[in-house]
Amino acid sequence: MKAKSLTAIALISCLGTAALAQEPVRIGLITTLTTPAAIIGRDVEDAIRLSVEHIGGEMAGRPVKLIVEDDALSPETGRQKTEKLVRQDKVDFLTGYIWSNVLLASRKSALDAGTFLISTNAAPSDMAGKLCDPKFFSMRGQGDVMSMALGEELNRRGVAKVYTMAPNYAAGQDVVKGFESTFRGEIVGQDFTKWGDDPQLDFSAEFSKVAASGAEALFAFYPGRSAAFMTQFEQSGLKDRVKLYTVYTLDQIALPSLQDGNAGAALGSVLTDYWYPGLDTEANKRFVEGFREKYGRDPSNYAAAAYDAIGLIKSAVEAVEGDLENEAGLRKALEAAGFDSVRGQIVFGKNHMPLDNYYALEVVAGEDGKWQMGNAQLALERGQDPYIDACDMPAAE
Repeated sequence: MKAKSLTAIALISCLGTAALAQEPVRIGLITTLTTPAAIIGRDVEDAIRLSVEHIGGEMAGRPVKLIVEDDALSPETGRQKTEKLVRQDKVDFLTGYIWSNVLLASRKSALDAGTFLISTNAAPSDMAGKLCDPKFFSMRGQGDVMSMALGEELNRRGVAKVYTMAPNYAAGQDVVKGFESTFRGEIVGQDFTKWGDDPQLDFSAEFSKVAASGAEALFAFYPGRSAAFMTQFEQSGLKDRVKLYTVYTLDQIALPSLQDGNAGAALGSVLTDYWYPGLDTEANKRFVEGFREKYGRDPSNYAAAAYDAIGLIKSAVEAVEGDLENEAGLRKALEAAGFDSVRGQIVFGKNHMPLDNYYALEVVAGEDGKWQMGNAQLALERGQDPYIDACDMPAAE
C-alpha cells in the first residue's frame, strides 16, 4: 500500500511538472509604436523578438508568450496598457518603458499587482532612490550617470565653459543634474525646452543664446528628436565655434537619417554610452550580427538593453526551475544577473540599477563611408547614480 501511495505521489508530481512546462511565461512589453518616436520603439520590439528567438522561444521548458502594447508616447496611455497587461493578460513580467514619464505613471499599477517590472531604458531618479522596489530592475543605468560620464570626459579634455540644452521632463532634468554633478567648469547658460505631445522643434532662439554666451561646448540631450536639433545646429553656424557633446541623442537610429540629410554637424561630435556595436563580447557579436541579418540595419543602445532584458528574465526563470510563484528566488536570481550580457557581466547596485562602464565615443565616417561610433575610450568605470543611498530596500532573503 505504501509503495502504491509513493507511486501515486510521484505520478501526481510528474503530471504537475508537465502541466507547468506547458504554461507559457507571459511577458508584457510596453513600447512606442506610433508617433515619430516609434522608430525607437521598433528597435526595442525587434530586439526583444530577436532575443526570444535566440533563446529558442522558451525558458525552463516553458514557452514564451510576448504581448506587445503601444504607449503612444503618453503617460496615461502607458498606465492604461500596463493595467491591461497585469489585470487582463496576467503577465509574469513587464518590460520595455522607453520614457521616464510613462514609467513613473505606470509603476504603481505594475508593482501593486506584484509583477516584476524590468525597464529596458527609463531609469528616473525617484525609482533609483525613494521609490526603489524589490520587483523593479533597470537594464540601463539611472539617467544621471550617462551625463556624469560625459562631465568627466569634458574635464579630461580641459573644457572650461559649457551651455546645456534639454527637454523639460524628468529625464531631461536628470541628465542635466548628472552633468552638473561632475563637470568642474562653468555652466554659462541653460535651457529646458517644451516636450511631450507638442514638443518644441525650433531651437533658433536657444542657439542664438549659445552663440552669445561665450561657451566653448554645448551639452545636449534630445532623444528621438535629433534630426531637428542637428539640422538647426548645422544651420546656426555654431559648429566651427562650439564643440557638440550629447547623451541619448546620437545613435544607430539617428545617424543614417542624419547622414542622408547631410547634417554634417554630427560628425566629430562626442557622446557617452554604456554600449556600442563594436563592444568586444561574444554575446554582443551574436546580437549585432543577428540583428543586422534579421532586420538589415544596425541595432541601437535601446535595442541592446532590450535584448539583455530577455536574457535576464530567462536566467531568473531557469534558476527557479520555472516556478514563477517563487518570488524570493526570482528576485535573488534577477539580482545575480547570471547570463551572458552584450556588455559583459552586469552588476546591479542595491537599488537594482546596473553599474555599467561608460565610453566616450566620437561620430566618425567608417571605411565604408557610413557614419558610426568610433574612437572608444573608457570615461567612467562602473558608474553609480547619486540616489542609491535614498533607496531603503530590504535585502533579498
